[in-house]
Amino acid sequence: MIGYGDRARTQCEVVRLFRETHPDLPPLNQGTISKIEAQYREMGHVRKVPSKRQAVVDDDTKLNLLLALEENPITPARQLARDSNLNHKTVLKYLNMRKNAHIKCKLFKSYLKMIQIDEMKET
Repeated sequence: MIGYGDRARTQCEVVRLFRETHPDLPPLNQGTISKIEAQYREMGHVRKVPSKRQAVVDDDTKLNLLLALEENPITPARQLARDSNLNHKTVLKYLNMRKNAHIKCKLFKSYLKMIQIDEMKET
């Protein structure tokens, strides 16, 4: 709809033309047209770009996060991220997925204590 050469239109004209051509669709605003045009100029297409993959956090790091929270439940996510060499948003996403993580951590610690007691009994 933007056109090229002598037939180029302004973004406001494109918005008006879209509204006239497609009255049944929700109206576009000039900002939307601007973003679409910028993506086309940068990438050469306006197809949806796949989002970034989520960071994969290994089990040892997850366990370390849980143990650190068990030791000090008010530790800020940024501090946990620095200690674990992770992005703080990754830590927040993981902690939000594990809302009851402190309970699981207590269970895990009690399991470790049981194993240690069993090993002491064997020796």
